[in-house]
Amino acid sequence: MIPVLLADDETLIRTALATLLGLEADIEVAGHVGSGEELVAVWQRRLAEGAPVAVAVIDLQMPGMDGIETAVELQRLTPGVGTLIVTSHGRPGYLKRALAAGVRGFLPKTSSAATLAAVIRTVHTGGRYVDPELAAEAISAGDTVLTGREADVLEYAIDGASVDDIARRAHLSPGTTRNYLSAAMAKLGVSNRYEAALKAREKGWI
Repeated sequence: MIPVLLADDETLIRTALATLLGLEADIEVAGHVGSGEELVAVWQRRLAEGAPVAVAVIDLQMPGMDGIETAVELQRLTPGVGTLIVTSHGRPGYLKRALAAGVRGFLPKTSSAATLAAVIRTVHTGGRYVDPELAAEAISAGDTVLTGREADVLEYAIDGASVDDIARRAHLSPGTTRNYLSAAMAKLGVSNRYEAALKAREKGWI
């Protein structure tokens, strides 16, 4: 059996994934939680109990620690552990950041349960899997100058949203959101967040 832990702040999606994966004969869902911090805490507890987990399936965007930050922490606790990111925001910049962090699986939430199970098996045996469409976009987009959080706030700014609305959607404070927006605008050489979002979209970074 492959023991798996899931982390996703959307309860309905998380419980549905747990149920579907639980139907696989060789996969055991050892638990599922709503944040990266909770996942790390459960991981540490299982390590202390001598019942380590083989694979972590982690949502990319969660309040607090995002999926990649969580994966980095799991790598620190268990070097070489299998981590797999699932996301509804498959931006090239995120994919490159995830691979650099040692994540071995990266696929969209539109993937089927059968595909997810197959990727878990691949990651468990030391292999890698990246959704082919996301990989092609990453290659064509080139290297991004934006951090993950800067890309987040720009994505939410593309429709002209207010700072408060962007902050709410990105799970950040308004002050922190302004800082990320200002940094992104400076990097992209534009005068407002909407122009920054458009430029980043043109380059394939959001």
